[in-house]
Amino acid sequence: MSEIKNHSSCEIDAILRNAELRSELEPFYDESIVQVEDSHLPIEVENDYLEMMLAWEVAPVLPIAQWFNPPLKPVHPSKLTPDELHAALYRLIDLLYEKKIVLDFTDHLSDEELYMLICRDILPSREKMLAVRDGYLHWDCAMVGENQDIWLTYYASDEEREMWEELNETSAPYKQIPPYPRDLPKDDEE
Repeated sequence: MSEIKNHSSCEIDAILRNAELRSELEPFYDESIVQVEDSHLPIEVENDYLEMMLAWEVAPVLPIAQWFNPPLKPVHPSKLTPDELHAALYRLIDLLYEKKIVLDFTDHLSDEELYMLICRDILPSREKMLAVRDGYLHWDCAMVGENQDIWLTYYASDEEREMWEELNETSAPYKQIPPYPRDLPKDDEE
């Protein structure tokens, strides 16, 4: 009993919350929880971490279009004038940013190409819909992992191009200025 008297009510609440979180995470028990047990974090920090883990575990996996209420159903670009398409594109970009999704490497794409990429690839993509997202979901619009030519042509620095050439023992594509420069919302942490 004397041990309880030495703790403030905030500390006791934190300990009780920790027990609740651990109980809720029991069905998802894995090495990430074991790592928390082995670490010596302050209880409040541990609780924040456990809350993020629980949010991740219970978050539904849905097409990004369904993260919105009502779900996003953009108009096909053939039904839009160039001005309407431009406005619709930036509306989609702003809506995605509200859900903490940022678009990377877009300046090589025309408005119509970027709009179609959002409609065809991003909105139907099934991702974890977290109630509170700690960071941003970055969407690589150049598909760097699949097609390094676009990245090398428009986005890679001289140093990155040089390293790529050394690694691949071949010349990188001719460097060009992206034809559609945009000032899009960025990750706040960058």
